[in-house]
Amino acid sequence: MPPVIQTERLTKSYGVHRGIVDVDLEVREGEIFGFLGPNGAGKTTTIRILLDLIRPSSGNARVFGIVAADDPVSIHRRIGYLPGEFTLYDRLTGSETIEYFANLRGGFDRAYSGRLVERLGLDPSRRFREYSKGNKQKVGLVCALQHRPELLILDEPTAGLDPLVQQTFNELLFEARAEGRTAFISSHIISEVERTCDRVAIIRDGRIVRLDTVEALREMAAHEVELRFAEPVDPAPFEAVEGVTNLVVEDRTLRMLVTGPVAPVVRLAAARDLVDFVSREPSLEEVFLAEYGTAAGRPVV
Repeated sequence: MPPVIQTERLTKSYGVHRGIVDVDLEVREGEIFGFLGPNGAGKTTTIRILLDLIRPSSGNARVFGIVAADDPVSIHRRIGYLPGEFTLYDRLTGSETIEYFANLRGGFDRAYSGRLVERLGLDPSRRFREYSKGNKQKVGLVCALQHRPELLILDEPTAGLDPLVQQTFNELLFEARAEGRTAFISSHIISEVERTCDRVAIIRDGRIVRLDTVEALREMAAHEVELRFAEPVDPAPFEAVEGVTNLVVEDRTLRMLVTGPVAPVVRLAAARDLVDFVSREPSLEEVFLAEYGTAAGRPVV
């Protein structure tokens, strides 16, 4: 079975500014595929080429086996798309916006659309200009999902959503996958793709630096751990723990990065007079700094 999305040496140059370089992707039917990278890495540029909103400088992109630039209309009929910046007609209500996009596709299942509105907790009677960022995002999600497309292309889909709505969105993704449909999701949040995606491509400075399963991705994620004690402690036992790096001592506080299980660190800390324990998953850019040793590149269009 041919891939739903396939790119070969896809490159986009903006003159002196970096776009994307030699991007090779293959997204299979019925999977949730994560496109992960810091802001400005090239995620939106890649998506715009897939949709033929912009043309590549070289290389090619195929969606459903069709070269994106050859027949974008037939591709668009089978896609549900949510852009990273979702802005529409300020005077239309949520329901009018949803129906407008549904009618552009020649009708829709009103009952299913209504269930989406209800599950996402959207008040469709308010005008678009009155919505918060999160509610605008809900409108966009309903517009993208309501016709049950074969392929969802969602650019930062959970931006502005509260945790409960994010959970509902994840459920909708899993339901789409169970029906054999495909989702291509861009994000800059590791934990988001960990919860939902089957495979992940990581893009950095316009290039794919890793394409793997989520299980393999977890191996590169570290946690920032901060331990505060009642009195100064010897850092040597903590430094000796496998996976502990970047240990810093400040009076009665130890800060470190922990890759892999944190249980050995917790056991060591519990054997001392521990006052406070804080663990934080780093941002993707921080993981990149630890993994590749250089900062992320400049933003792209």
